[in-house]
Amino acid sequence: MIPWLGLTPRFPSPAQALTDPNGLLAVGGALTPPWLLAAYRQGIFPWFSPGDPILWWSPDPRMVVFPAETRITRSLRKTLRNGHYEVRLDSAFPAVIRHCAALREQREGTWITSDIEAAYIRMHALGYAHSVETWMDGELVGGLYGMALGRVFYGESMFALRTDASKIAFAHLTRFLEQREFRVLDCQMTTAHLASLGGREIPRADFLRLLEQHCTEGPPPARWPMDGARFSWT
Repeated sequence: MIPWLGLTPRFPSPAQALTDPNGLLAVGGALTPPWLLAAYRQGIFPWFSPGDPILWWSPDPRMVVFPAETRITRSLRKTLRNGHYEVRLDSAFPAVIRHCAALREQREGTWITSDIEAAYIRMHALGYAHSVETWMDGELVGGLYGMALGRVFYGESMFALRTDASKIAFAHLTRFLEQREFRVLDCQMTTAHLASLGGREIPRADFLRLLEQHCTEGPPPARWPMDGARFSWT
């Protein structure tokens, strides 16, 4: 059995999460800023199907990317060097999250409900949630969004309407995070796609220790500079 949460944003220890399904920790609560901040600081995130109550997760092991370890293939590096794109930060956050929702709805159904959209758009307005966007010919063609607390970035979802558009955004994100001395990028769930970009699994206990060290340090929440992801690729 998993606990139902009360009226205040308090979670059980992630160590109490189920092993099957991996990481399911609690049910209930709300998607307000106090709940989301309390969750992410403890390595917990919401993930649930439309019409279901809010489910909170903390899987073990945890897939992460250490920014300096990002894997850029030869073909992707060639694309990055060609530069037939523009990368912007925080210029179209609502559009990015809606594209992510639409893409998953077309494939297998989405957990990015209207309530999730509204919650993270609110976190973006508060300076906690951010988007990295790939633009081509004046059109938004790919990107990703997530949460930043201290020196930790929590990736949520990405989309691509053109080849490599999400990978371009991801490569610029990790370079931007490395430049700003972020320590870890949380990928939440293990996927082959993220592994191909340099993601690796670490024990949940190690991930939580990283949060203890780096989640509360760093600059206060604020909008990222729109042109803050211009890098050379050799």
